[in-house]
Amino acid sequence: MEVSRKFFCVLGMVGWFMAALVAVGQAADGSEPSPPIVVPRSPDGVQRATVILDSYSYSPNHLVVENGKPVELTLTSVTMITPHNFIMKDSAGSLLVEQDVGAGRTVVARFVPTQPGLFPFFCDKRLWPMPSHRDKGMEGILEVK
Repeated sequence: MEVSRKFFCVLGMVGWFMAALVAVGQAADGSEPSPPIVVPRSPDGVQRATVILDSYSYSPNHLVVENGKPVELTLTSVTMITPHNFIMKDSAGSLLVEQDVGAGRTVVARFVPTQPGLFPFFCDKRLWPMPSHRDKGMEGILEVK
């Protein structure tokens, strides 16, 4: 009788642990869209914003900029182990940004959008055989007006 009680106690702890992992994964997947942030233009004409890269999210993950004006994004990773990147590829080839951001690092990405539209950005890093960071919700939108 004692063995079966221990078995069910361990089984209950495993179930609780699995439920906790699922809850953490859902909270950290970055899939919730943030409200659009209109990137302000500095006196020098450059549109500047800071984007925080966390476990599987960008914050903010929806940026609005003006067409034809320079953009400068300060990309800051707050993770201490996992590296990320910021990739934005326009299928027409008018906008291409590929910037690695090491764990705990800050880098600046500079570009000038040349056409209006919605441009997805994402992190394609992954630890094989796990899903990519994008698959876990690490993506956002650059809206060019």
